[in-house]
Amino acid sequence: MLVLVTYDVMTKTSAGQKRLRKVAKECENYGIRVQNSVFECVVDATQLKQLKLKLNEIINDKEDSLRFYQLGNNYKSKIEHFGAKPTFNVEDTLIL
Repeated sequence: MLVLVTYDVMTKTSAGQKRLRKVAKECENYGIRVQNSVFECVVDATQLKQLKLKLNEIINDKEDSLRFYQLGNNYKSKIEHFGAKPTFNVEDTLIL
């Protein structure tokens, strides 16, 4: 299934900046960055659960927020892209 992961991390302190880097790094393990704080991730139910647990361990729930939008398996008709960044197939192999 395709899941859109978005986050907002308070970066006024060095601890917040560190959390931001950790959240982004963890998201990179599961998907592709499509905006500054937005990732498209093709995951199964187990991977989604793992991602949620890992990200919730990183964030400060009093200052930061996470959102997960589950677009499902039939997501191709639900996505439109306009603008500068090139589109890509999120199901292609990720090269790290």
